[in-house]
Amino acid sequence: MRNVLLTGVGGQGTVLAAKVLAQAAQDKGWHVRTAETIGMAQRGGNVVSHVRMGDAGEEVFAPLVALGTADLVIAFEPAEAARVLPYLAPEGVLVTATTAIQPVTAALGAHPYRATDVVDAVARTLSGTSARFIAVDDAALTQEAGGRKVLNTLLLASALATGSVPLDVDDLRRAIVACVKPRFVDINLAAIDVAAARGSR
Repeated sequence: MRNVLLTGVGGQGTVLAAKVLAQAAQDKGWHVRTAETIGMAQRGGNVVSHVRMGDAGEEVFAPLVALGTADLVIAFEPAEAARVLPYLAPEGVLVTATTAIQPVTAALGAHPYRATDVVDAVARTLSGTSARFIAVDDAALTQEAGGRKVLNTLLLASALATGSVPLDVDDLRRAIVACVKPRFVDINLAAIDVAAARGSR
């Protein structure tokens, strides 16, 4: 059984990323269940998607990832990474974008939070544990890939490169073709190549 948690804010493509991941798993014949907790996502609120995959042939009965059991957490925003940290398994992998999206309350306040502070705090929390923490320079990747619309694909490709889930970029490519609107397929496939090239440097 593999448990994956994806988190971000409304409009970042978290739900689509979960759908693509689930499709990639289904294409391998695995039983998959997904769920989303969306809340006020349309207004920039937090979004959490759960993807549970029976990669050893087992049936998945419940869609929600329990605390402390996520093999992989993919965070589209650093504060959201910190928020879901309790879900990470002791030997899990946390992959997070490093660009902050200020919530309305912070943006209107005198002291918006700094992404580097949050990333550093998460890194300190995980230091000395068996968990792995990977901070992805999403600003550089999205610029190279042609825009932030492909952030979800870039993070998925970066996360799969960790090997924490037995899926690879070819599985991701096939799922993109199946799930993404035809006019956006090419830019998403190109984003996979960008993430793969950046990871090999």
